Amino acid sequence: MTASYEETDDTIRLFLAHETPQVIFDEGSWNEGPCYFPASRSLIWSDIPNDRLMRFDEISGTVCIFRSPSNHSNGNTVDRVGRLLTCEHGTRRVTRTDFDGSVRVLADTIDHRRFNSPNDLVVKSDGTIWFSDPTYGIDGDYFGNRATREQDGAHVYRLDPDTGRLDRVIETMHQPNGLAFSADETQLLVVDSARTSGPDLPAHIRRFEIGANGRPVDRGVLIEATAGLFDGIRLDDADRIWAGAGDGVHCYDADGRMLGKILTGAPVINLCFGGPKRNVLYMCTPRTVLRVPVRARGQDPFRTGLSS
Repeated sequence: MTASYEETDDTIRLFLAHETPQVIFDEGSWNEGPCYFPASRSLIWSDIPNDRLMRFDEISGTVCIFRSPSNHSNGNTVDRVGRLLTCEHGTRRVTRTDFDGSVRVLADTIDHRRFNSPNDLVVKSDGTIWFSDPTYGIDGDYFGNRATREQDGAHVYRLDPDTGRLDRVIETMHQPNGLAFSADETQLLVVDSARTSGPDLPAHIRRFEIGANGRPVDRGVLIEATAGLFDGIRLDDADRIWAGAGDGVHCYDADGRMLGKILTGAPVINLCFGGPKRNVLYMCTPRTVLRVPVRARGQDPFRTGLSS
């Protein structure tokens, strides 16, 4: 694997120039939704068309199938106690894998209508699960199962898994995709990847301010994609934005200023931080999964309350 780095701010060092991204998997069709589990030092991700969840053991360096079939799973994350949460395109639902391996359905309908195809998700420190619901999983049979849309659009939802309460919180986007909270959880960033359906449609990251009532208020476009589309995004513990793009990974400061790029020679679909120090960047391209150490640490997924 060859890659190069670009840094546009000499005062902020993001990359280790001597480190080349390592390929840990090269047999995927469309790799997505990487999620790191510190307790087992493992990475789980989705290979959507092949209908399987994959697992990488960071200690042994081995890859195996974690679950197959996976219901064309897409986005994955870890909740506040270390359980796997998954967006399933094929069944159009959000699930949780409990510690005994059982799979619990957390949400599959709202107002008695099925979701489009839940895509990506993030967990807030209060335990609520926020997830996007574009139409990619029902648009055809490659990423899911072709089906008729039952919702009036593609939206973002907030689920309280303890009470079962489900709210539609963002209704103004075309194809909401990747999600990430700022460290203090006053800002929610959401990717709109609608340009997959036409050149005049959005390919950007929008910023939402979380109001006193807990609902997001749209503060407009923060970053426009300059290479292909954005898809998955993650924030590090300095609130820098790491975004999968058409030529690799783009990194921005919290105000949307470009700081640097990892140019991988292929689109990076999604990414996450891992490793014992949260300083290893895992990157999913359609065919491969890569990892490389960086000069940043991802947010602590188990933090409690608001942090600065």
